[in-house]
Amino acid sequence: MSTNGWTSPPASPWRPDDPRILDLLTSAPVVGSRWLPAGSNDVFLLELDGGAAGQGLAVYKPQRGEAPLWDFPSGSLYRREVASFRLSRALGWPAIPPTVAREGPHGMGAVQCYIPSVSGAHYLTFRHERVAEVQAVALFDLLTNNADRKAGHCLLGEDGRVWAIDHGLTFHVEPKLRTVIWDFVGERVPDALVEDLERLSQGLATDPSFVAELGSLLEPAEMAALARRCQALLERPVFPEPAPNRRSVPWPMV
Repeated sequence: MSTNGWTSPPASPWRPDDPRILDLLTSAPVVGSRWLPAGSNDVFLLELDGGAAGQGLAVYKPQRGEAPLWDFPSGSLYRREVASFRLSRALGWPAIPPTVAREGPHGMGAVQCYIPSVSGAHYLTFRHERVAEVQAVALFDLLTNNADRKAGHCLLGEDGRVWAIDHGLTFHVEPKLRTVIWDFVGERVPDALVEDLERLSQGLATDPSFVAELGSLLEPAEMAALARRCQALLERPVFPEPAPNRRSVPWPMV
């Protein structure tokens, strides 16, 4: 396996809305790997050989490269990345790149479709122009109890969509919300999003296959906490204020 001497990512023909994308991310052989200096956890850019689909790119976060945390179970961050994608797919928002769990060059981890994005663009640069998409991200973070929504975790894709990434610190049973997105404090959640939450709540209560899908990635207590947060949002569909006695904004912010 080589790094191919990449100075910039090679062109990728794969698209996140390709109906084959999950199969490609799961099964395509790895033909190139490059370490990305992206924080406290190991992150790699993989080149995958999809045969007739061409060679695609994916972001790989191996379990063994996760830095230990005092408040999240060791080795669980990659599963939270996958669970976040699956939950977003069930809701229809926000746009999270297709993500799977698979074996990679450094063991089991999360493998996510690489999204080419506009350099220098992040939540703080487009928040006023992309209100609906940012609002969906903010609601998703409330639902998943995201402890680390930095501005740089919202990308402006070259396809024109706002993409949300980095969901390893989600689904904790205790209140952990830390986010830069406090634009909507006191505003009512749009009716269309409330309807999606109602559908999710029903699915969590009555759809065994959906519960089993998420339950394979999360602990039972985390599943129960997700259902409680969903119900609380349905009972009071209003964006809350930051918690007064807890650090509610991550650092660094970008």
